[in-house]
Amino acid sequence: MAPSNSTGCCGCGAEPIRIPIGLNSQSEIMKGPDMVRVSKFYKEAREGKFVSFLHSDARTLYDTFRRGAKESNNGPCLGWRETPTKPYQWLHYNEALLRAKNLGSGLVTLGLAPGAKSFVGIYSVNCPEWVLTEQAAYTYSMVLVPLYDTLGPDATAFIIKEAEISVVVCEDDNKANLLLEKAPRCLKKIVVIKAVKPATMTRAKNRFVDILTLDDVEKMGAAKGHPEVPPSKDDLCTVCYTSGTTGNPKGVMLSHENVVASMSAVMMQMGDQRPNATDVLISYLPLAHMLERCCQNAMYSAGGAVGFFTGDMHRLTDDFKALRPTVMPAVPRVLNRIYDKVMAEASSSFLKRLTLSLALSAKEGEIRRGILRNNSFWDVLVFRKVQDALGGRVRLMVVGSAPISGSVLSFIRCAAGCLVMEGYGQTECTAPITLTVQGDHVPEHVGPPVACCCVKLVDVPEMEYMAANGQGEVCVKGTNVFQGYFKNPEQTAEVKDNQGWHHTGDIGMWLPNGTLKIIDRKKHIFKLSQGEYIVPDKIEMVYARSQYVHQVFVHGESLKSCVVAVVVPDVDVIKCWATENNIAGTLSVLCNNSQVKQLILEDMLSWGREAGLKYYEQVKDIYLHPDPFSVQNHLLTPTLKSKRPQLKAYFKPQIEDMYVKLA
Repeated sequence: MAPSNSTGCCGCGAEPIRIPIGLNSQSEIMKGPDMVRVSKFYKEAREGKFVSFLHSDARTLYDTFRRGAKESNNGPCLGWRETPTKPYQWLHYNEALLRAKNLGSGLVTLGLAPGAKSFVGIYSVNCPEWVLTEQAAYTYSMVLVPLYDTLGPDATAFIIKEAEISVVVCEDDNKANLLLEKAPRCLKKIVVIKAVKPATMTRAKNRFVDILTLDDVEKMGAAKGHPEVPPSKDDLCTVCYTSGTTGNPKGVMLSHENVVASMSAVMMQMGDQRPNATDVLISYLPLAHMLERCCQNAMYSAGGAVGFFTGDMHRLTDDFKALRPTVMPAVPRVLNRIYDKVMAEASSSFLKRLTLSLALSAKEGEIRRGILRNNSFWDVLVFRKVQDALGGRVRLMVVGSAPISGSVLSFIRCAAGCLVMEGYGQTECTAPITLTVQGDHVPEHVGPPVACCCVKLVDVPEMEYMAANGQGEVCVKGTNVFQGYFKNPEQTAEVKDNQGWHHTGDIGMWLPNGTLKIIDRKKHIFKLSQGEYIVPDKIEMVYARSQYVHQVFVHGESLKSCVVAVVVPDVDVIKCWATENNIAGTLSVLCNNSQVKQLILEDMLSWGREAGLKYYEQVKDIYLHPDPFSVQNHLLTPTLKSKRPQLKAYFKPQIEDMYVKLA
């Protein structure tokens, strides 16, 4: 099963990489009536078998880390900078393994029993201690549960209580206080990476919570030296809580096999370009999410090094220049900033626009011929700034989390001069479901299925999507599909059928070459460019409480970072307010009045704050429309529900105008 260990050139001043092109079919169809598509990179997939691992001695994340230590010959593993002006310093593999064992032994000493019934919380930005905590848990077959800021104190407390977490490894004083704010009784100990204030220690004591330092727990573990208890492939590895669109977050249960299968399938599809022991990955995407977790564990399994950013996204370029990574996980919002910056600079003169256009045309021509390089004439003249901002050595970029526009993806492929692969997935599928193939330069799709799963489309008749037409809800089955939602069999049954198919809720379409394109969402849920899920119905119900609002349509897009709304004001209330404030005019006139708009927007945002809407759920702009949505104008159903596709089309010019102003 294991592919060869050959590696590709990084393209840094050496010969260009030549990628094979002209793949006719990037996925294959299994026999049967369901038109199930599988990876063409794994022959046994056609028989319904899926990749679980690349190496027989590395079937858990405990094993893969140790295999990487051997592959690297105890090379650099975890890198960090004390300050933005200092160079990176490194923890090597053997030292990382020793510290992880000591920390795990310390957790056992604190009272956690080895085994998959012990849950360890981790609440921190990306740092070496995050990974040490993860490996400490695996060394004793424990389960890691990441916590993160956007959950908020209520959801964090819910997770700690539901998972019965007694120990949380926590970054600093601020996060320790957030944990203490609504700490459930089951939380007994907080292990802090950085020192906390005496007042925090007192506050914890008053809540019957002990605060210890990570260093002390490691020393405690080293003194006791509890024997390791490695996990098996079927053991639970992590419970990854999704932020949830309504109600409490859901805990996605993933086994060691799920994660190892996921990263193995991706590395198999990358072929010669997959990570190796000479690679360096930069870590800045949240480790609480599975995209970054999978990327990092793939690096460790290959013996590569991971350097962590200093924690400030505004200084990310400085980290790139200091680390000079060769592998970069990316999300659209980061790539959009690079694109916008270059385009803004080019717009300042005709000559710059012309030069950029010629450069893009030339590089796109090379990419179509399967040539990847960063040392051409156009690289030196036009794209060197972009490449230097990324450290000058990036050879592989994996894009995920949210959709990316074709123009931005094509630009990044040209400007970065490296292999850029776009993936589609979900936490429930341990990140990747599909991944673009090297040599496929055409944007606007997410590639074929990876080798750890198969994909089929099923009918969604109410939305007129039919599998017979190559369209339908994306359903996934394989070794990467989750075990279920933690303590939530009802919601598990809603998305995972009795044959093991996970129903993603996304609407996909097969393209002629066997790749998948995501075209819609089954429920009224959409994802913003940062990856946050939005439920417009919930937000509309909150805003409808405003006395000034008669009807409201909340809209967002996967390529945008915020939501906007179309509001039909309550004519009587607005006219009454206008009369009291000596503002004359019909409702149409009042809808164009900036004072009226500000009044309604501020009241809506006030209701949003009162209802606990998150910052990304609050609208950033509104358009006031004088005519109500109705069945007659085809904007409401006969049951008076909003027709979202029709509303989006009807107000397309106003929506586009709002986004232009917000850019």
